[in-house]
Formats: sequence, structure tokens, C-alpha cells
Amino acid sequence: MSGGTDGYVLRASGIGVGFGGVRALAGVDLGVRAGEVCGLIGPNGAGKTTLFDVLSGIRRPDRGRVLLDAADITRRSPVWRARHGMRRTFQRQQLFGQLSVADNVLVAQEWRGGGGGPAADLLALPARRARERARRERAGRVLADCGIGALGSSYAGGLPVGQARMVELARAVADPPRVLLLDEPASGTSAPEREQLAGVVRRLAAEEGCAVLLVEHDVAFVMDLCTRVVVLDLGSVLAEGAPAEVRADRRVRDAYLGPA
Repeated sequence: MSGGTDGYVLRASGIGVGFGGVRALAGVDLGVRAGEVCGLIGPNGAGKTTLFDVLSGIRRPDRGRVLLDAADITRRSPVWRARHGMRRTFQRQQLFGQLSVADNVLVAQEWRGGGGGPAADLLALPARRARERARRERAGRVLADCGIGALGSSYAGGLPVGQARMVELARAVADPPRVLLLDEPASGTSAPEREQLAGVVRRLAAEEGCAVLLVEHDVAFVMDLCTRVVVLDLGSVLAEGAPAEVRADRRVRDAYLGPA
């Protein structure tokens, strides 16, 4: 697949979501281009996670469309979107605590495995072993890129928050994504872990052409990492632009950032 005619790999168009009488999203338009790192910020309750749920297929909007390469995927499942290159992390950790760190990352590549029953398994054994080696080598490289290469044999359930966040990132990028949705990836991380995280994201965008959209409350982290920032407030886009433009916007300061 290639980007749509408007240059966006992923686009939300006129997204509206309501919960009873509460308007969570009110006609949100947002797009992310290949190789771009876009930040999504705003006060609590602005609708950021709801928008992520819509983009990743967990929630269907009341109105509007989600487009991947200009194709309407609004009704496609999260599994379909994952198979077509969309990855997401969550605010709450979603690791398999009883598995090792390496196995948590390997899980993300399992969809490439074959099937066909015992006879097919026997005939395909050499190829299957080669694929398994390749997956493990890929997992090792990704863990090293995320600064946690030494943790491969550790149980994921015993990790501190910052390291667990890095495992989630490694799992999300183990199979190179075309679109990466990061929901508060820096929450609970140390300064070195945030630096490592930013490096991985920058490389994905620059070298793999990945379209990255991240929600994060660490405004300094967002402004340093992202090439463009979108601000949500009360379910609508309040401002959009380069980090310096958004930081200087009086409406954004009043609603979220506070005095300069």
C-alpha cells in the first residue's frame, strides 16, 4: 500500500462519538503522513483515548470515517488493521506477565506462522525452524534497540513500569508497522528510557517511513519529538501545527499549557 492522494497514510474524517448525553468527539479531522511523528495532546477528558480507540478499531464512531491509504476501514476489526500494518500500545500495561520478555515480543510475530495440520508441519519443519530463528533474531535486535536486550529471559510480570513500557514498545515494532499509535508511552519512564523511546520512534519514522501518532502528557517530550502537534479540547481540534506554533497559541495555553 502507499499513501492516499492527500498524502496521509492514516486519516480520521469527521469523527463523532457520544456516550449517552456526553459528546466525547465532535467532528474530529486528523491525519498522519508516512515518516511523520505527530503528537496528540490536550486536557484530561479531551477525547484523545476515544480517538485512539476509533483509529485502532476498538470503537466504531457514531459518524465519520477512518481511512488507511484512502481506503475506508471504519468497519474493519482491530485484527484486520493489525494485519495491515497498524500497531497500538495502551495506557494500561498489556504484557503477558507469565511469559518472558522475549516471548512477549515473539507473540507479535506469530501471525506470520503457518498451519495445515501435523503432516504439513512435518514437511515444513526446516522452513518453520528457519522462520523461528529469524523471528528470534528480530526480537533480539528490537529489544536491543529499545535498550532492554539483557532482559530477554526475564519474566515480564516482574518488571518496573519503565522497563515494561519499553517491552510494550518493542512488541509494537517487532513486526515493522506502517502506522504506530502510542498511548502515553513515556508514562512511568525515567529520563534515559524516554531518550531511548524517542530514538526508536525517530528511527522508525525516518528509516521505515512509519506514520506515528502519540498521546502523551509530558509536553516537553512531545514538543521535542514531534514534527507536528494536534491539540484536542472538549472533543474538538483546538489547534494544529508545528510545536513552536502550538506552544505559542494563546487558546492552547489557556486550555492546557498554562502561562508561557
